[in-house]
Amino acid sequence: MLRILIADDHSVVRVGLKQILQNEFPSALIEEVGDAEGLVKKIMIEEWDVVISDISMPGRSGLDVLTQIRQIHPKLPFLILSMYPEDQYAIRVLKAGASGFLNKDAAPEELVKAINRVLLGKKYITPSIAERLVTTVDQHDVEFTHESLSDREFEVMKLLASGKSVSEISDQISLSVSTISTYRARIMTKMNMKTNTDLIMYSIDHKLI
Repeated sequence: MLRILIADDHSVVRVGLKQILQNEFPSALIEEVGDAEGLVKKIMIEEWDVVISDISMPGRSGLDVLTQIRQIHPKLPFLILSMYPEDQYAIRVLKAGASGFLNKDAAPEELVKAINRVLLGKKYITPSIAERLVTTVDQHDVEFTHESLSDREFEVMKLLASGKSVSEISDQISLSVSTISTYRARIMTKMNMKTNTDLIMYSIDHKLI
């Protein structure tokens, strides 16, 4: 029996995804969770054939969970589904070990296509992302400043850009205030910025928030 796990903090999204998948895979067992910790728990105690996860959830991000899961289940098909544009996020999640990246605006049949592909042990990559990957390899450099950030720095940058304070970020991702402050300093240095306003403007310009 095909076992599919869906992780998204919006119940309406989970219901919609479940309906699409049940129509295509009527005999599959499909379960859902609403946050990152629930996702980790489910993956740790049960076996799954494919995981579909949002990148932004309460607490830890889907990207953070992916990094942890890859250490335990390196071959588990893991699709990232997000409202964010693929040109800003797809390469990062693929480098982190995702089996594929799909925008939430994608047609239902594209989701089914992606699942069937990753179940075969292959990557799901759209033509535009394939072209971007080739370009990145050819250039041997970083096209956007934020691509120089580590996954954790990138996560903290997005939270700072969304208006959260260092203490709020500390509570949300369960790291000390001093650690978050260190991440903030690294981010500012790498991106050559001085204030959170600079981060906000950059993130808006590059459609990161």
